[in-house]
Amino acid sequence: MRMRPTLSWTPAHDLPPGTTDLTPVADALRAGGVLVLSGAGISTESGIPDYRGEGGSLSRHTPMTYQEFTGSAQARRRYWARSHLGWRTFGRARPNAGHRAVAAFGRHGLLSGAVTQNVDGLHRAAGSENVVELHGGLDRVVCLSCGAVSPRAELAARLQEANAGFAPVAAGINPDGDADLTDEQVGDFRVVPCTVCGGILKPDVVFFGENVPPQRVEHCRSLVREATSLLVLGSSLTVMSGLRFVRQAADAGKPVLIVNRDPTRGDRHARTRIALPLGAALSAVADRLDVPVGGGAAA
Repeated sequence: MRMRPTLSWTPAHDLPPGTTDLTPVADALRAGGVLVLSGAGISTESGIPDYRGEGGSLSRHTPMTYQEFTGSAQARRRYWARSHLGWRTFGRARPNAGHRAVAAFGRHGLLSGAVTQNVDGLHRAAGSENVVELHGGLDRVVCLSCGAVSPRAELAARLQEANAGFAPVAAGINPDGDADLTDEQVGDFRVVPCTVCGGILKPDVVFFGENVPPQRVEHCRSLVREATSLLVLGSSLTVMSGLRFVRQAADAGKPVLIVNRDPTRGDRHARTRIALPLGAALSAVADRLDVPVGGGAAA
């Protein structure tokens, strides 16, 4: 069995402003056993906005909560109208250089795994295997009554048929695939039920106010335990669902490396934060390691 080099690390409780030195990331990947944790920032170059960066959607948009969705038929009507319109754009997004670089690192045996907080499926589309989608995926729909899971494309066709001519102009698209529409634009949009039992359909994602399934969290914790280091890509780490893994790695003495243009809640636990655009940064690291990334421009 090949022995991996040991990476030394000292917690940076007073981390200076983000640097542009990619050497720590290249060294960690060269050593192998890196666990990637990605957030919305890795998908912005694919045309999907983030929540908290410059111009982030939380400055103008409050995401649907689980409690609101399950407790109000009108809230579900509003959600599905906005999500149906947003899916037309969201579903056409393509992986960018950052996603392709992560997939290439995996193919070359440099990663121990990948966890994403995103629901866009772009890591899978780029060719990454065994990616844990911490918050689920928008390309799947689940029935809250019988648990049946079905493809989002199938639901999109049913909603299109039930709402012929529905084509309002949205003010913007959000990271959860939700389009910004007014109540007037939502109008009398028709929601369709589960084809198996007639129950309520929900995207197979973890809403705000909903807990990540415990078994999924424990799986991610096991990945952190097995990893040599943790590489955070494009996440502000504002919510605990991702920050807990950074804290776990740091508490275990494992290097935490962050590539994010803005400061994050995990900076104090990190060896370094590199303030560079993700696509360019990861492509540069791939070049250093002679790892071919391939692929074309994002759609």
